[in-house]
Amino acid sequence: MQEQYFPREIEAAAQTDWNTSDAFKVTETPGQDTYYCLSMFPYPSGKLHMGHVRNYTIGDVIARYQRMQGKNVLQPMGWDAFGMPAENAAMNNKVAPAKWTYDNIDYMRNQLKSLGLAIDWSREFATCRPEYYRWEQWLFTRLFEKGVIYRKNGTVNWDPVDQTVLANEQVIDGKGWRSGAEIEKREIPMYYFRITDYAEELLSSLDDLPGWPEQVKTMQRNWIGKSVGMEVAFPYDAESVGEDGQLKVFTTRPDTLMGATYVAVAAEHSLATQAAANNPRLQAFIDECKRGGVAEADIATQDKKGMPTGLFVRHPLTDEKLPVWVANYVLMSYGEGAVMAVPAHDERDFAFATQYELPIKPVVRTSAGDSVPAPWQDAYAEKGPLINSEEFDGLDFASAFTAIGDVLKQKGLGDARTQFRLRDWGISRQRYWGCPIPIIHCEKCGDVPVPEDQLPVVLPEDVVPDGAGSPLARMPEFYECTCPRCGTAARRETDTMDTFVESSWYFARYASPHYQQGMVDPAAANHWLPVDQYIGGIEHAILHLLYARFFHKLMRDEGLVACDEPFKNLLTQGMVIAETYYRLADNGGKIWFNPADVQVERDAKGKIVAARLASDGQPVEIGGVEKMSKSKNNGVDPQSMIDQYGADTCRLFMMFASPPDMSLEWSDSGVEGASRFLRRVWRLAHQHVKGGVAPALNAATLSDQQKDARRAIHLAIRQASQDIGQNHKFNTAIAAVMTLMNVLEKLPQGSGQDRALLQEGLETVTLLLAPITPHISHGLWQQLGHTDPVIDARWPQLDEAALVQDTLQLVIQVNGKLRGHMDVDADASRETVEAMARENENVQRFTEGLSIRKVIVVPGKLVNIVAN
Repeated sequence: MQEQYFPREIEAAAQTDWNTSDAFKVTETPGQDTYYCLSMFPYPSGKLHMGHVRNYTIGDVIARYQRMQGKNVLQPMGWDAFGMPAENAAMNNKVAPAKWTYDNIDYMRNQLKSLGLAIDWSREFATCRPEYYRWEQWLFTRLFEKGVIYRKNGTVNWDPVDQTVLANEQVIDGKGWRSGAEIEKREIPMYYFRITDYAEELLSSLDDLPGWPEQVKTMQRNWIGKSVGMEVAFPYDAESVGEDGQLKVFTTRPDTLMGATYVAVAAEHSLATQAAANNPRLQAFIDECKRGGVAEADIATQDKKGMPTGLFVRHPLTDEKLPVWVANYVLMSYGEGAVMAVPAHDERDFAFATQYELPIKPVVRTSAGDSVPAPWQDAYAEKGPLINSEEFDGLDFASAFTAIGDVLKQKGLGDARTQFRLRDWGISRQRYWGCPIPIIHCEKCGDVPVPEDQLPVVLPEDVVPDGAGSPLARMPEFYECTCPRCGTAARRETDTMDTFVESSWYFARYASPHYQQGMVDPAAANHWLPVDQYIGGIEHAILHLLYARFFHKLMRDEGLVACDEPFKNLLTQGMVIAETYYRLADNGGKIWFNPADVQVERDAKGKIVAARLASDGQPVEIGGVEKMSKSKNNGVDPQSMIDQYGADTCRLFMMFASPPDMSLEWSDSGVEGASRFLRRVWRLAHQHVKGGVAPALNAATLSDQQKDARRAIHLAIRQASQDIGQNHKFNTAIAAVMTLMNVLEKLPQGSGQDRALLQEGLETVTLLLAPITPHISHGLWQQLGHTDPVIDARWPQLDEAALVQDTLQLVIQVNGKLRGHMDVDADASRETVEAMARENENVQRFTEGLSIRKVIVVPGKLVNIVAN
């Protein structure tokens, strides 16, 4: 065994052994317990960042630990490869997104392999490969024929220069992020998944996920947003509208119906269009509304603006005429694009009515009284007895809900209804680098799904986009086709799917990634699913996880999988954060400097109090600790850390510096400390191995000192087993190993039993570290005399007998102050302990001249003598 710890050599040797033996390739093994451990797959951006390293190390520790429990562990890897970043990079570099993506995959795969992850690489796939998205298209056609997917017009952000739809986050101050053009709201045909049909199940089955963080489940519940209320119809005023009809709204507060003083409609509503036909000023306002964003967050924070239409509807209870306004806070995509306004009991309506001097009629007695003076008070939204509501006066909320509902139902103008905030999932994207939507548009037959034998619809990979809309729409060789039903000339759909679709079922494909007869091999899928442990960032708590749950239920209903939920347990890892430093530029902006280029001064407590740029010695501002990002230039290149210290050091630091669900602050000194610890372990093992083969341990003949050392070994086993196996507190498990190392380094090595004890201790350290630092553990296990690889070793077994103590050391206090220690038999009675304490030399010295009033014995811990 070489004396020095050389991580590069040790890690290369371990990885060679694993690769040669296909150590992590798994197959379905009947009778063996399975464990499916999955970390959210990466986007192939070109380089790993520290968030990747942390995420995949956490998953790897769990996977390796479960393998040591004797389970058949599946840990796969793939690439979430479609999406806008590839198009943007392709435009910047004038290359096809496919080439950019595949080159990045090759580079990142090598980076991931350098971490020593226990991944079954035989199951790897990229979602941009036709053999993957073929089955996505296959399911799309089945669901389209069943009506689970449908096509309708949807409101989108339209960039008139780039001729494309933009996501909400690509609209900055009302302008396209790339073109700078004023964004329009436009109605275009889009395909939708009926996720609302599953809203109730998606909500209720959250209760069947005890292994998920409550925070994530709460976020999903709020996003689904179940509301029990009433649909209310306001008949058109025939005189002003000129036709019969009804304006339908949904409200959770039907008790306030008598307080409705106007209604508001979206800019795209038919009443708005009708009113603007001869009103240029209103048409200009509608056009302005259409240029606004379509995100709920944008709507909530923007200034509320409106204009009257000159049209009226009738109040369903009083027949009073209520004015119809166009308001920028009403979205056509929500309900039927209309709301009833009760300014006295809704803050938004109150602000709008106050601004435009509309009536405000209180109809609920609240803790703020009967009137509603400005400014708004939160109390006005309280529920209470009705006032100013004619025959409904005095009713509480529940009674009013029933009574008003009965009257509306009799009139045919309303009924109770449950509504969800969740909206159907629009998946159409007017972008190139995505999965083609398998629909053919025929003038005779309408929208026709591509037949199964013509799938996949292959995306051409040699295209270099220019940003001006989808290049597919300008490629006759792609969109010109024949209708599969009638044989006439037809046009292929040129929209591609939302990339969330690919990431909504990849976990199931891993079970049978090369299966050619279907989307999944049901036998393999049911063997592995549901995923036992899923790991990823909290930022995916809503959309990705909700869509994956929904997609899993779709596959279940198609008979592809048997279970109801895809992920049994969920761990959301914290961010990797680091210090930031900057200088102010002449234009008021900030120039950010990487922490590696900055020299810092710290106070006695380690806090940074001053910083200078190393290159010029001049001060820089301390920006505080923030998430590692390119924008703040505070990232650390994982590859440079691996090259300098080795993967095991990086893994150890990541797992030791913080619990996995908390933020981790980067620390160069922490990395160096992790490296020093591994060198300590290697050095002690080298000293031990140099002495030759150790004899077998005879626990029955150990001295008291040796028993104490063996107790430390098994205390570490107990602690690490709880922390890794049950609580995922890897930092405290590592701390237990460090404590054990302190004991082992002090052990004498003179006798055979001393060496046998050190052998057990070093084997325990190796096994406890094996999931966290697998390379050095691989090498140590061999050097400690084992022919089988450490990855096939079992987790060390706790010997309860080793924890039994013959004697205990108790703290002695006098009036609460430490005055000494004493050793007692572990089974000593309370009376014996008290008597021994009274006779203790220090107790007698500090109680001289005092009367002992009480002796407090805390079994196994301390004795406190109370005297005065």
